[in-house]
Amino acid sequence: MSLVSMPFVDSGVDTALHVVAAVILFGSIAAAAFGFWRIHELPIQKAHKSEHHQLGLITALTWIGFIWHWVWVVAVIIAFVDGEQALRHIRDIWKEKETPEPTKPQPAASHASGAEAVIMTEEEAENA
Repeated sequence: MSLVSMPFVDSGVDTALHVVAAVILFGSIAAAAFGFWRIHELPIQKAHKSEHHQLGLITALTWIGFIWHWVWVVAVIIAFVDGEQALRHIRDIWKEKETPEPTKPQPAASHASGAEAVIMTEEEAENA
């Protein structure tokens, strides 16, 4: 045996090692493709689980996302963010910034006539 010779060349073991390497190669490619598919289907699964109103839109964006990946990101955002709750939160933030007008001291009701007392009551209702 020389130092230059290659072990397992032109033998049955050589063929078996090539078969094992091919199985591992195709298995790892299949596992990577399956993992990519599972991650890519996350928006659709989330939409089904939460019974999202925009299920068709999310499905279409997910399929388009195979070509343009930024569209898949939009599908993820739509699927995972509750739009109605987000709008309510924005509305509440918007209403918090409105400051109520300072109330003016009202004159005593004993000095006012009956009609003025009704008007003051309506103004109080508007300020409340």
